[in-house]
Amino acid sequence: MAAEPVNLNAFQELARLALPKMYYDFYAGGVENQYTLKENMEAFHGITQVKLVSMSNLRNRFRTFKRPFIISPRFWPRILVDVCRIDISTSTLDYKISASIIIAPTGLHKLANPEGEVATARAAASCNTIMVLSFTSSCSIEEVAASCNAAYKKRDMAATLVQRAERNGFMALVLTADTPRLDRREADIKNKMIAQQLKNLEGLLSTKVTSDTGSNLEAYAKETMDPSLSWKDIEWLRSITNLPILIKGVLTREDAIKAVEVGVAGIIVSNHGARQLDYTPATISALEEVTINFT
Repeated sequence: MAAEPVNLNAFQELARLALPKMYYDFYAGGVENQYTLKENMEAFHGITQVKLVSMSNLRNRFRTFKRPFIISPRFWPRILVDVCRIDISTSTLDYKISASIIIAPTGLHKLANPEGEVATARAAASCNTIMVLSFTSSCSIEEVAASCNAAYKKRDMAATLVQRAERNGFMALVLTADTPRLDRREADIKNKMIAQQLKNLEGLLSTKVTSDTGSNLEAYAKETMDPSLSWKDIEWLRSITNLPILIKGVLTREDAIKAVEVGVAGIIVSNHGARQLDYTPATISALEEVTINFT
């Protein structure tokens, strides 16, 4: 019997053992050479690991110098501090959550669990945090909304989804802005990934897409994603809803400023989990670019 998992790495290994290879690769993989996926992981490790800092790094963060200058840990702990009461809760869109951790929009949860996004939403509610429901979810908006407190080529279809979200008490809309087209997910292509039908799109368009040359997920994306998606579409989205709108996929200071200018309620710094454009910076590294330099 497998040992009880005690960290995220252990959960990932259990998933690798339990899931069909096709589904595990879909969840765990990035795009193309998976360079950005590795960068995402290494950037997080770099926060807590001891790091060699060179003199040139002090002058220019993008250059290296062979001779180490100083050894500097990223965390500098303080001692003799009263920690009997620790509160890491915060607020997002006036909604109090237990910590600065939310569940990002990810699709097709039923590939891993028969309850799909309903189970994920319940888990989020039990931890008093927010789950962002993906339009590619295995469960419908209504099913997920009932389980807890809870951009397409065709604008009429997008408007219908917005109206359903409003009727079912969703707090905000998140526009994923970094996917005008799906990048090459090579593991899915090799595995000829077969995606489940999308519950949220039933009755709006045919959810059966087949492809003899690769993954049917890739073929489906070509039919639904709009490569002309741009900032002007934010104005249209604001015109059909009173819900707050957040933009997900921001990696630069310039786009953060533009998001403020078009009047969105917030931004989500993200490189799509390294699943969209390879060789972009790690998300946590881009966070510095967006927030420290943002004025």
